[in-house]
Amino acid sequence: MAALEAEMGEPGFWDDQERAARTNTEHSRASRRLETYRKLEGDVDDLEALAEMAAEDDEMAAELDGQIGAVEDQLAELEEARLFSGRYDQGDALVTVNAGAGGTDAQDWAEMVLRMIERWAEKRGFQIEVLEASAGEEAGIKSATLRVGGENAYGLLSAEKGVHRLVRLSPFDAAHRRQTSFAGVEVAPVIEGTGDIEIDDDDLQVDTYRASGAGGQHVNKTDSAVRITHRPSGIVVQCQNERSQSQNRAVAMQMLRSRLAELEERKRQEEIARERGEAQDVNFGSQIRSYVLHPYSMV
Repeated sequence: MAALEAEMGEPGFWDDQERAARTNTEHSRASRRLETYRKLEGDVDDLEALAEMAAEDDEMAAELDGQIGAVEDQLAELEEARLFSGRYDQGDALVTVNAGAGGTDAQDWAEMVLRMIERWAEKRGFQIEVLEASAGEEAGIKSATLRVGGENAYGLLSAEKGVHRLVRLSPFDAAHRRQTSFAGVEVAPVIEGTGDIEIDDDDLQVDTYRASGAGGQHVNKTDSAVRITHRPSGIVVQCQNERSQSQNRAVAMQMLRSRLAELEERKRQEEIARERGEAQDVNFGSQIRSYVLHPYSMV
C-alpha cells in the first residue's frame, strides 16, 4: 500500500492515464484485502475477551458461538483468495466459447454455455463485455468472446477451460433422438499494455470484413471488423463491436497478446508437469465436464 501510494504521489503520475488506471486498480485491490485482514484480526482479538465472559455467562456463550462462526466464514474467504497466486489470477479474463462437433445442436449448446458463464459472472457482480459473436446458421452461436472483469476473474474462470459435453434429446431432430454435442471454452488473462509479450508485425495476417449484428449505422456498411491471425502459433482473434477499424484492431491486438500469454503459461505448466513426472493433460481436447439430460440427469 505504501509503495503504491508513493507511486501515485509522484510528479506527472496522472499524465500517463493507462498506467495511472492500473496503479489505482491495484491500490483499491490491496486496500480491500488489507481492510478485510485487519477486520479479521480485530474480530479474533475480541473473541478472547468474549471467551472469558462466556465462561461465566450462558447467554454470552451463545453469542461466542455466533462470533466464532462469523470469523470462520471470513477466514474461509481469505483462504480462497490465497489460492489465486498465479501471475494473472487476480486480473480480468477473456473467455472464448466455440461450438464443436454436433452441428446445430453444438451451436445451440455453445450459446447455452456462453449464457451460463454470463449469468455466473453477473451473479458475482463482474463486468461483462461481448467483444465478438458469430451466429449459427439455424440456432445458437459458432463462437463468441467475452471480456469478464472483476476480482480474481481469470483465476476463477480458468477452471472452465476445456471441452464441455452435452447429452440430450435433440430439439432439432424430427425423430427426437439422443444427441451428443460439444463446446470448447478457452480462457486467457487480459494483459494490459505490451508487457513481456513481443509480437512481430511480420508474423501477423490482418483481414477486415463487414461486421454482422443488430443495429448501428456502421454495421454491414463498412469493413470495420478485424480478424488477426498470428502465423507462428495459429491463434486467430477477431473483434467487431467497436465503431472503427482502428479501435477493433486495438482490441484484437490486446486479445492476441492475452492469448499468447495464456499459451506461454500453459507451456510452463506442461514443463512443470514433465519435471514432476505427472501425467497431466492440459490440452483443450480433454473433456472437463459432461451435462447429461437423457436417459438420466447429472452434471
